[in-house]
Amino acid sequence: MSKLTRHLLLIIGLFLAFSGTAPGADIPVSDATAECLDCHASIHPGIVKDWQNSRHAVITPKKAMAIKGNARKISSPSVPEKLRNTAVGCAECHTLRPEDHTDTFEHNGYEIHIVVSPQDCATCHRNEAAQYDQNIMSHAYDNLAGNKVYQSLQVSIIGKTGRKKGQIKYTPADPLTRADACYYCHGTKLEVTGKETRDTEAAGELEFPIISGWPNQGVGRINLDGSLGSCSACHTRHEFSIEMARSPYTCKDCHVGPDVPAFRIYEASKHGNIYSARSKSWNFKAVPWTIGKDFTAPTCATCHISLLVNTDNEVIAGRTHRMNDRLPLRIYGLIYAHPHPQSPDTTIIRNSDGLPLPTDFNGGFASKYLIDEDEMRKRTRAMQRLCLGCHDSSWVIGHWEKFNNTVQQTNDEILTATNIMRDIWKHGFAQGLDRGANPFDEAIEKKWHLTWLFYANSIRFASAMAGGGDYGVFAGGRYQLSLSIAELQEWYNMRLQLEKKR
Repeated sequence: MSKLTRHLLLIIGLFLAFSGTAPGADIPVSDATAECLDCHASIHPGIVKDWQNSRHAVITPKKAMAIKGNARKISSPSVPEKLRNTAVGCAECHTLRPEDHTDTFEHNGYEIHIVVSPQDCATCHRNEAAQYDQNIMSHAYDNLAGNKVYQSLQVSIIGKTGRKKGQIKYTPADPLTRADACYYCHGTKLEVTGKETRDTEAAGELEFPIISGWPNQGVGRINLDGSLGSCSACHTRHEFSIEMARSPYTCKDCHVGPDVPAFRIYEASKHGNIYSARSKSWNFKAVPWTIGKDFTAPTCATCHISLLVNTDNEVIAGRTHRMNDRLPLRIYGLIYAHPHPQSPDTTIIRNSDGLPLPTDFNGGFASKYLIDEDEMRKRTRAMQRLCLGCHDSSWVIGHWEKFNNTVQQTNDEILTATNIMRDIWKHGFAQGLDRGANPFDEAIEKKWHLTWLFYANSIRFASAMAGGGDYGVFAGGRYQLSLSIAELQEWYNMRLQLEKKR
């Protein structure tokens, strides 16, 4: 039996074995992918099953490029000839641009790399990769690791605690702790640190690269070809389905709170109620996604990413992987809610005190680095067009009026809390930035940063997402915010009284 015949029979058999039918059996696979499947179908059946369920397995790039109009999913104007006429399989992703990947190694006669990056995906999805590169998520690693103020906050939360002279002292977390904590979502920096030989079941001893920071699918992962981000953060490998990316549970992985409580608020909202009751009848595969036909309430992707049309096929919102295109405000308070940064690289921001923060401690904006009012209005209108797909104008206007008021009111409350904290630092009752110390590591400082990191954020998200009302009051909202401010003031008063008695 010839090698080609054996591979064809294998692929047909795999479809039958894994799905009971052969939905993609008429789609050819490359010889290289056939060789991958020859071993990995038995070694990693879960991977193969996911791939078999993917769109990559059942359509060639050539056929995908022939689709016209809004239904087209490939954004690149062309795809290399050698990739056009076979399914997008193992080899098509893991052997692309081997010279650009520092983890490339020889494997059964092929130069492959383990980590597939957005620049590999850009072969077919050029626009999405370019948009994502301009998304604040793609810079999530550097925006955290490269900001000395955020690093101080990080150390106070995940750093190793110890005692010295009756005081708690923090030292930076080890790399594995960081990767298991903040950088699970923000992404790790991948680096090849050497090679190792492993004894494999199928092929005996094989040599593989050792990659520090791996595994990780964080949104701002720094890849081994120098690119930023991970498409599989939302389009989980190896199915990479659009349905999964449109599910709110995908976003829940990182946006569940209490610092960014988007999912738990969505789950408790009317939108979440409708999703829970009706989503089984929705069409999550349709491109474009038709409001009122394919779905009847938004998910995260509806508001921030997806190509949406009305029932007359008129575009309501274009597809974008720069998630802030419809966001006028950054309500994740650092320390205050503020206009969205102009650049996805927030390490370049400097406030009036020279700190890499979008606001100063008085609530003043670092306006030079933030979008202006015209851009804010543009983004607001873009988001409101989505709201108007299901709500009348009076509802939408009323919602935004409440939301803008909530942003202003919570910023005012945080200013009160921060002024108390500044008085505490001024009197030396805690050690802040003015003394070259970490402003987040003492107990009273943790009380302060809870006011904006948890409580004000919860209030703003509850308001922005039109639901989950108790998250704006008693479930980590206004009640806890007002209580914390009162406790800050009473703690300060008590320390003043003790100081007078000395």
